Amino acid sequence: MIDLHTHTIFSDGGLLPSELVRRALVNGYKAIGITDHVDASNIDFVLPRIIKAAETLNKHWGITVLPGVEITHAPLEEIPNLIKFARGNGAKIVVLHGETVSEPVLPGTNRTAIECGADILAHPGHLYPEDAALAAEKGVYIEITTRKNHSTTNAEVIQVAREANAKLVLNTDTHDEEDLINDKKATSFLKALKLTQDEIRQIFANSKELFRNRSRS
Repeated sequence: MIDLHTHTIFSDGGLLPSELVRRALVNGYKAIGITDHVDASNIDFVLPRIIKAAETLNKHWGITVLPGVEITHAPLEEIPNLIKFARGNGAKIVVLHGETVSEPVLPGTNRTAIECGADILAHPGHLYPEDAALAAEKGVYIEITTRKNHSTTNAEVIQVAREANAKLVLNTDTHDEEDLINDKKATSFLKALKLTQDEIRQIFANSKELFRNRSRS
């Protein structure tokens, strides 16, 4: 299992980084991204601590921890600066909190995330075909999420991304231990969304590809 969107006590998660990663390892994870919520008010505080945790844990356990951020509810004009800051200060994975239907996210956030080159557009809600096409062009990955409050539009996201040949990844958006899954549960979740075996394999391959590319950066 590769899961590149999770949270700890450094935002609204319930676990220390070490406990999150330990529980992920027990669930069979090979890699995990810690991507706590940030905006201009806290990115300079949160990111160094995630990086420190990742560096420590990567020395000792058989799981790779990628430090990152999830840019969340930021003004559209600030998103380019936040992505630039994150990448320039050691973030390996940059997630953008998309226009989920469960929160009042600013319209245009999805488009801005893609234009500015975030790694993952998380829980995009109503994904527009033109945005999916741009994501395919720019190599931005579109998230299918297992998180209940964000997952209601998964089927729509899959269909729009499929038609645009945009790359999909599966993430948990974990906030607590019960949110973690394993490969078997991930496969069952995707099967329930009526994805084919080939599509499921491709989604897992996309996660490996993104992990490999970002871990080398």
